[in-house]
Amino acid sequence: MMIIKELFQTYGPEYLARFESAMPSDHLKVIHAVTNCRTGSYGIAVYGCEACGAPHLTYRSCGNRHCPGCQHQKTQLWLHTQMQRQVPGHHFMITFTVPEQLRRFFRSHQRIGYTALFEASSATIKALAKDPKYVGGDLPGFFGVLHTWGRQLQYHPHIHYVAPGGAMSRSNGKWHPSRLDFFLPVKAMSKMFRAKLKDIMRKNGLYRQIPSEVWEKGFNVNCQAVGSSYHSIKYLAPYVFKVAISNHRVTKIENRRVFFKYKKGRSSRWRNMSLEVMEFIRRFLQHVLPTGFMKIRYYGFLNPNCRVKLEKIKTLIQLAFAFTLDNSELSLPDPEPMVCHSCGGRLKYRGSLLPSGFFISPG
Repeated sequence: MMIIKELFQTYGPEYLARFESAMPSDHLKVIHAVTNCRTGSYGIAVYGCEACGAPHLTYRSCGNRHCPGCQHQKTQLWLHTQMQRQVPGHHFMITFTVPEQLRRFFRSHQRIGYTALFEASSATIKALAKDPKYVGGDLPGFFGVLHTWGRQLQYHPHIHYVAPGGAMSRSNGKWHPSRLDFFLPVKAMSKMFRAKLKDIMRKNGLYRQIPSEVWEKGFNVNCQAVGSSYHSIKYLAPYVFKVAISNHRVTKIENRRVFFKYKKGRSSRWRNMSLEVMEFIRRFLQHVLPTGFMKIRYYGFLNPNCRVKLEKIKTLIQLAFAFTLDNSELSLPDPEPMVCHSCGGRLKYRGSLLPSGFFISPG
């Protein structure tokens, strides 16, 4: 069900009539993409049955990273890649959150604000991992995913990091593991994160635009053990390409109100909420990222440009824990193939017919 696309098709023109003159170009692109996804506006994908030869045509998707209908395949491809790149052993999820008093500033300075959030939080992890009281390694490896929303579509910028429980020391070439239930202290991370973010704002000449009381507040940082690399990555995968709200959470649109379900923190019970359609679209669009902004970033030995190869890190961890890596844990079943509706044969991609009339063949 493409209920969010239908909502944009029905109410998008009204929203544009009201607010288009003041809207960022990024928001306009998202409205156009979601509205026209899988309608033929982006061309037609052509498949052929390998058994009976029957042709099969499907409308191409928009591919926009904010479109709820275009994220599943991206998630699966990313998950397959990360399963091969992750190291064995215990892992942690670390979350850095922007205080409520700072969110208005971030919303008005998104590119520099999100960049500063990545820089300050990643530098905090690197600095504290060096401390022998905690880990004692100067080369940790972790990746982070930026989210900007809360469960009710409110503006709530934060980054989720996944980090192996330990770090390599380049001075002695050994793997320094953390405890299974503790990686880095959240109070120390909170103070250092705040200080580094303040320094970045000073360097960019934006410090005076932020209320002084912001720097007196505690910055929320959470760190929790999430088990092995397989379970941590599989758990986070749906969040990597997640958009502000998915189609399955929207239950109905009625009397110009959008009804959707959500869960409160630390609760498994679904709750219901509704928003007027214009307010729903506004909240959805406030989570559109600046064009070209990278919301997934890799650090330390998980950075593709790191000189220390992942295979070396994996070997060091296996030596430190005296176990061998079971590669079967890091494999995923192949996705279900597309099949012919007539004979059940496997479909093979033949090419795409673009809106311009050009036909592009694979390879």
